[in-house]
Amino acid sequence: MRDVAERRGLSRETGTRLRFVRRLLTAVILLTGLAVALSGFTGINRLAASLLASGVIAAAIFGFAARQVLANVIAGIMLAVTQPLRVGDWVTFDGNYGEVEDVRLNYTILRTPGDQRIVIPNEKLASGVLKNDTLEVDRVGLDVAVWVPPEADAERAIAALEDETGHEVTVDEAVPWGVRLAVGADPVSPPERAAREAALRRRCLDRLRREGLLRAP
Repeated sequence: MRDVAERRGLSRETGTRLRFVRRLLTAVILLTGLAVALSGFTGINRLAASLLASGVIAAAIFGFAARQVLANVIAGIMLAVTQPLRVGDWVTFDGNYGEVEDVRLNYTILRTPGDQRIVIPNEKLASGVLKNDTLEVDRVGLDVAVWVPPEADAERAIAALEDETGHEVTVDEAVPWGVRLAVGADPVSPPERAAREAALRRRCLDRLRREGLLRAP
């Protein structure tokens, strides 16, 4: 579906909204058709009238049976309007990283780099903390953490890693059991991120090992 939108020259924002509106209209049409069909049965009309006459029963129906569904649909509408994520975006939510494959009425589908699908209820998505790597750009910078022992010369480690990568290295954290260094690299496309970060981390560890900085002097 995303490929169809791209072939038609639609933006991610427009494609995501069209998907959601189409599904919303389909649901409304189906519910309207069902209501019209049921209205032709006298027994159903009497049953509906007796149920609706009772405010307690109506409240129970909407409060217990439909609350979660309605909450997810309303959250889906909010997501379609505000668009903190769009179909095709690469996001991190609840520790899961992947591409937004679809935004449906009551849930969103996230496809991981390992081609797994994660189904996230829209209510949870709308109220949670979301990291979107491609909201403004289509490339994401690499960022890995490398630990060195507390006895190691942190300045030497920084200089070695900057020489190895050609990028600035900073101290992220210093604790009694070690120093955490943050190493960055040039932006890549989101599908390449995991493999490129793994390769970068390996390069850093190999360089520190050659420099003798991964063991106490």
